[in-house]
Amino acid sequence: MITAKTVFRLFVLVAFIAVLPPLVHAAEPVALRVVFVQTTDAPAYIAEIEKGKALMKKLEVPVQVRVWKARFAGSDAGGIAVGLEFPNLTELAKAEAKLNADADYVAWLKGLDKVRKVVGDSVYYELK
Repeated sequence: MITAKTVFRLFVLVAFIAVLPPLVHAAEPVALRVVFVQTTDAPAYIAEIEKGKALMKKLEVPVQVRVWKARFAGSDAGGIAVGLEFPNLTELAKAEAKLNADADYVAWLKGLDKVRKVVGDSVYYELK
């Protein structure tokens, strides 16, 4: 015989399971991909980055893109770093899969080789 206490326990268990995935994702640290590049035409490169941002927005990729120029960086002064910030590593992985499956994005990415040379590509995660 199912008692009210058993029904209540099942309800609490189901409710906990229902809210668990968002809680797990909320606990994941922010992920940052940093691509270091060399370019002889920074304005052209930045224009291309804007095109890429539009493609990512169209594909609903949850990313914040920023472009930085190194000032006090020794031999790397003048270099450019592109930061791509994702809510977490899971979203970064999903974005990579989605972007690599999109022909327009892949063509855009290949076209970047005309205006820049990648000298570094790293993924970081935030320490809380």
